Amino acid sequence: MSTETARPITGDTAKRRSQAIGGAVAGLAVVAVLVTVFVTVRGGDPEPAAQPAAPPASAAAPTEQQAVPSEPAAPSAEAAPQPAPVDTPPALSKEPVVKGGTGTVKDLKVTALVPGTGPAVKAGQTVTANYVLVSYKTGQIIDSSWQRGEPFSTPIGTGRVIEGWDKGIPGQKVGSRVQIDVPAAMAYGDEQGDLRFVVDILAAQ
Repeated sequence: MSTETARPITGDTAKRRSQAIGGAVAGLAVVAVLVTVFVTVRGGDPEPAAQPAAPPASAAAPTEQQAVPSEPAAPSAEAAPQPAPVDTPPALSKEPVVKGGTGTVKDLKVTALVPGTGPAVKAGQTVTANYVLVSYKTGQIIDSSWQRGEPFSTPIGTGRVIEGWDKGIPGQKVGSRVQIDVPAAMAYGDEQGDLRFVVDILAAQ
């Protein structure tokens, strides 16, 4: 049997084989890169999460009218007597100095200190007045609208105030300053005793 003599690999042949092997390796590398990129892209791009469904209309936030109850209605202005207009005469612009009396008060007594020029007060009207109240016996101040800083308004002759006012003020003229000595029985009883008021009648209507 004859054998072929092995031929040595020439330089050109070795070069071609090296180029072929290098090309195959480069092709495999490209394929590997493409596979890696494909897997990465598929794995890192998950399907988007489903959007939550909109809440039903009944679960939506209430409207402003539902959330905020309406304010309660203001009390009627007719619940309190309406004050009469006040036009203070110059003679009644300063608080009077009131002193006590002597003895006891047996009957209601009204004395005009400053005569008024306005219409006479009638029972059932609303009177606006300033007043000073003192103990008839001691002259000590018990109450004063002047010290409160505002006149006092009340229906007169209707039982809303003491009998001394209900009987002593009707008939007096608007703009008057009157002194009213009131027996205890027509005021607050024996506890307060006899009283003296000085009342400025500012208005009546």
